[in-house]
Amino acid sequence: SDPLCKPFSMGRNLLCVYSKKHMNDDPELAEMKKRANTRSLKEMALLLRGGSKIIWIAPSGGRDRPDPVTKEWYPAPFDASATDNMRRLVQHAGVPGHIYPLAILCHDIMPPPAQVEKNIGEKRVVSFHGAGISVAPKIDFHEVAGALEDPEAKMVYTKAIYDSVSQQYNVLNSAIHGKQGLEASTPSVSLSQPWQ
Repeated sequence: SDPLCKPFSMGRNLLCVYSKKHMNDDPELAEMKKRANTRSLKEMALLLRGGSKIIWIAPSGGRDRPDPVTKEWYPAPFDASATDNMRRLVQHAGVPGHIYPLAILCHDIMPPPAQVEKNIGEKRVVSFHGAGISVAPKIDFHEVAGALEDPEAKMVYTKAIYDSVSQQYNVLNSAIHGKQGLEASTPSVSLSQPWQ
């Protein structure tokens, strides 16, 4: 029902996953949202079993917002159950699958409202600005946390993914907001610009 988002959904397979942040906004809808999330997870499992699919998730449960005190932007903390659900879906797909940390810096193009909105219809402020995307090497659960027991393993794995995304995000921030461009590259995050 969001006219701004509608064009971006054309020609794509979008699966709705209700954020835990909004699960109980309307208590009468909570059970329906949980059932919808279960259906979406089952659909993701089917897509992964088919192979050759890319699935993007936001393990923080939504859009990042700046620190209220410093006004600095940063990736919001990741939900360990979200990263573990994806890991298990990939692991049980029956075909090879990989999880790659992805950082996207684009908040200046259309910043979210300062607070999390509960209703559709937030004010949209759109501007022209640089954006960056960075994909890190895959992170293998067994290499990072395989020797640990749950729930510690989930937390260590989630932290490894979050740390990778944060590192990439900081490099993108230096490149775009720090105006360093490709010079912001580090030994572990190498930036390139495929078009001019």
